Amino acid sequence: MEWTADVSVGDWLRERVDDPWRGTFHDVVPRGFEAYARILHPASVQSRPNGAPLPPSDEWVGMSWQQSQRLVADLVTHPATWAETAAAFGTTLHPLAQWDALVRSPEFGSNQMTSPDGRWFTAPVAGELDPQLLPSLVRLLTAHTSAPDDVVAGLWEGRGGLLGHLGRHPSRTFFQAGDPADADLARHNRMLGSSFSDRFNSVFRKPSWQEGILSREISEGPRLALPERAFVLFRGRAAEFTVDDWQTRMPWRDRPAEAMGFEPGAQSPSLFWPADRAWVMVSEVDFDSTIVGGSRELIDAICRSPDLEALRLPADASLSWGADEVNR
Repeated sequence: MEWTADVSVGDWLRERVDDPWRGTFHDVVPRGFEAYARILHPASVQSRPNGAPLPPSDEWVGMSWQQSQRLVADLVTHPATWAETAAAFGTTLHPLAQWDALVRSPEFGSNQMTSPDGRWFTAPVAGELDPQLLPSLVRLLTAHTSAPDDVVAGLWEGRGGLLGHLGRHPSRTFFQAGDPADADLARHNRMLGSSFSDRFNSVFRKPSWQEGILSREISEGPRLALPERAFVLFRGRAAEFTVDDWQTRMPWRDRPAEAMGFEPGAQSPSLFWPADRAWVMVSEVDFDSTIVGGSRELIDAICRSPDLEALRLPADASLSWGADEVNR
């Protein structure tokens, strides 16, 4: 994939999304396709090897650091489908299901909930498809376009650390997690915190270029502007995303994080479409699912895929927090 400054290739998206927003998924996903699929991002579930129930959140909060770490060390973590989650909480999976309603959360945005059988279910990642699932999806998409060698991938500009900027503070700072009683660790993190929030000296510091994942040329280059969102665009071949190690081949590979000890990685595209506009993939930053619009044949193939948990999505559907009327 190579960066493109020609953001006009995405003008057709602007013409087919709702502006102003109307509260449906068409705020961010173009209208006009025969069918749509909602690909549910995988959640995760933690349990004890012996099957004993885990403590509820109020007990967890009251534990000492040492107690909590002993418990965590004994946990087994597995991916969890939304169907498995619904079965655990006695709720119903359907195309407009919302995670908080599915796990019977009393409030919006609960990251972790304890099921009746004592397992911890953690919410799916919002904003991008699991990078391990992307190759399976792209292989299906490739079979339904006449232009697999000319595709566009868009990255939402607001992703933390993606773009560099001219300013007084870094694009991001890496903190080290660990025992809060560790004096050396606490001193290290205090130093990091003060290094980018010095309220006394920052006002006298001249702005300088703060590096991001992408180069300065790309960071300062044109964006595809859609309602309420803007994207950096790259162009290349769909086949680049069908290999298991696709993340290591992308120009937006997160090398600064790797230098800090993180595993090699790159975010999945926020937007993805071929030159013939036969389909579009949208991973909206606020959605815990990825939407694909395309032909009925493509959507059927996605919903049948054993690698993806996907449901056909009716046009004009809302995916807002309160849209799940089945599990209220």
